[in-house]
Amino acid sequence: MSRTVFCLYEKREVEGLDFVPYPGELGKRIFASIGKPAWVSWLAHQTMLINENRLSPRDPKHRAFLEAELEKFLFGEGADKPAGFVPEA
Repeated sequence: MSRTVFCLYEKREVEGLDFVPYPGELGKRIFASIGKPAWVSWLAHQTMLINENRLSPRDPKHRAFLEAELEKFLFGEGADKPAGFVPEA
């Protein structure tokens, strides 16, 4: 049986994640209050950020940037698209 959470991103009850998706306290917070659809949305947004900004997940500065964007995306005012980003038609 899957668990449900009140997703802070979607503002409704949704299916919860199956595991803690991120290390530390932030991961526990995500597990407790973010649903699967919101996490999938974040992963797509993160991929776009990595590609458009040419980020390396191995670079500590880039990881810090992605973590800040993760918090803004899921818990804050939302994350912005990179400057000059044009979605595919």
